[in-house]
Amino acid sequence: MPGRAVVARRALQEIVRDAATGSYGVTGLTEPTVWAHVRARLGMGSRAIRVTVRPVIAAEVWLTVAYGVPVAEVARQVDSAVRYGLERALGRAVGPVAVHVQRVGGRPYASGPPAAPEGRVRRVEPPSEREPLLDDVSRATEPGGSGRAPGAA
Repeated sequence: MPGRAVVARRALQEIVRDAATGSYGVTGLTEPTVWAHVRARLGMGSRAIRVTVRPVIAAEVWLTVAYGVPVAEVARQVDSAVRYGLERALGRAVGPVAVHVQRVGGRPYASGPPAAPEGRVRRVEPPSEREPLLDDVSRATEPGGSGRAPGAA
């Protein structure tokens, strides 16, 4: 039986937001203009995502990319994720998806353990010449043992 489904534009914006912010290298969404930034700060709505439905489904996203990641690759990843999310939700082909990288910054992606915050430097003491191993201590305290750690005179 043929029918009609109505999808709110806000629902489509949430799909786009989840797809974009879940992509590798994206640190957040940002406003396209200074006035849009002021409107968002005043609680009048964000303009970081635009979705149009007619004549074709199209999306525009303004985002911030982390320092040190390839911007073109992040943009390709966001484009692919947004297309997949919209096509899966709507069951229709998606037209143009524009990804605008407004700025590069935010927390850099680095391999290895996280750096200590400034002002808090962790000091690591060098190991002493000979610390007793767990086996050495357990043998010294065993019943019938000599009561001395191995190597002690």
